[in-house]
Amino acid sequence: MDYRIEVLTLPVSDVDRALRFYVAAGFALDVDYRPNDRFRVVQLTPPGSAASIQFGLGVSDASVGSARNNYLVVSDIEAAHRELAGRGMPVSAVRHKAPVEWQGDYSPGVDPTRRPYASFFDFADPDGNTWTVQER
Repeated sequence: MDYRIEVLTLPVSDVDRALRFYVAAGFALDVDYRPNDRFRVVQLTPPGSAASIQFGLGVSDASVGSARNNYLVVSDIEAAHRELAGRGMPVSAVRHKAPVEWQGDYSPGVDPTRRPYASFFDFADPDGNTWTVQER
């Protein structure tokens, strides 16, 4: 039996603002369904991803901004950082796990040997839902 993550739900305060943010980040709009004034679901997919995100009205009772530590995995951390920064996303500096026998410490920049899962940067949407971009 395969168990695939299809959709992550993000709690947001302003659906239209979140929609603009994620489209600006390069996510593709899949669905914007609003059958009435009490329900709306917006679904978007990051480039190359099999899983999507959704938010809207009546889709979650979680606290706004409480979706923390979501991961996006990329093959080139420097290119991803340039792309998202160029799109106006509020990205952190790139950091990497240090030392090699990682104990929770980080050093600035890309991992010198480009170890898988060792280089990161972060950003947050306008509501504080956070994303870590990681190189594999």
